[in-house]
Amino acid sequence: MECSLCPRECKIDRRTQKGLCNETEQVYISRASLHMWEEPPISGEEGSGTVFFAGCPLGCVYCQNRRISKGETGTPVSIEQLASIYLKLQQMGANNINLVTPTHYVPQIKESLIKAKENGLNIPVVYNTSGYEKVETLKTLDGLVDIYLPDFKYFSLQIAGKYSKAQDYPIVAKEAIKEMFRQVGTPQFENAMMKKGMIVRHLILPNQKDDSKKIIEYLYNEYGDDIFLSIMNQYTPLENVVDYPEINRSVTGEEYEDVIDFAEEIGVENAFIQDGEAASESFIPDFENFNVEDFLKYGYTKK
Repeated sequence: MECSLCPRECKIDRRTQKGLCNETEQVYISRASLHMWEEPPISGEEGSGTVFFAGCPLGCVYCQNRRISKGETGTPVSIEQLASIYLKLQQMGANNINLVTPTHYVPQIKESLIKAKENGLNIPVVYNTSGYEKVETLKTLDGLVDIYLPDFKYFSLQIAGKYSKAQDYPIVAKEAIKEMFRQVGTPQFENAMMKKGMIVRHLILPNQKDDSKKIIEYLYNEYGDDIFLSIMNQYTPLENVVDYPEINRSVTGEEYEDVIDFAEEIGVENAFIQDGEAASESFIPDFENFNVEDFLKYGYTKK
């Protein structure tokens, strides 16, 4: 079966080989936990029930989770175990189930969500993605996902090609976000927690504030206050960007403030911004040694 789940459409038979996402059809996860560092209406005080999937169809040169995205680490899980993980996170008090980098496992995720819902999963499901999604694949999740949390990384085709080898990213992301919005509509909240809706994230890159402004302007012109924006300054230059000197540094305070000022000037009100120094390797979770059996029994991996 040739894989065409993502816009790469690598046509590789993932039953026997790894696709361009660096994974076969066997689901691998790198971590499941209560995560406290998402946007406030996602994490809240109890945390977001995150499931980090191994592999990634996009492969940005500055990826903070490079070992995971390259498929170098992860624990295999069955559909049944995945459904049980969601239910365990719900039992632990998670505000939602947060599927991180799920694109290349959509059929398996769909099956696991149906199983979990049949067995009592009743908290919102968050689809946390790079934004590089096929509309046809997203449509298969209609009714199963409550909150979409996509990135919109680039407006420029050239910048997208340089840093993600995906010159079509801006075109693809616009259509994907349109489909996501069709599914979930305007934001709905209960006790300050988002129950339905969309938050579009944008990570500002060094020396690319003009591209950031174009993204914010586009999203505001298209969706106004019917979506939330999350404008992030946490870009962390790791060793993998040494060959890209223009982004081999953190975003300056002046760059970030300039983008935020622009958003305010054009009328953006529904936006999350980051205060202080958010760029730090300490924000990168520990993905080593995750044990499925321990997690399902104790809610964590025993040392």
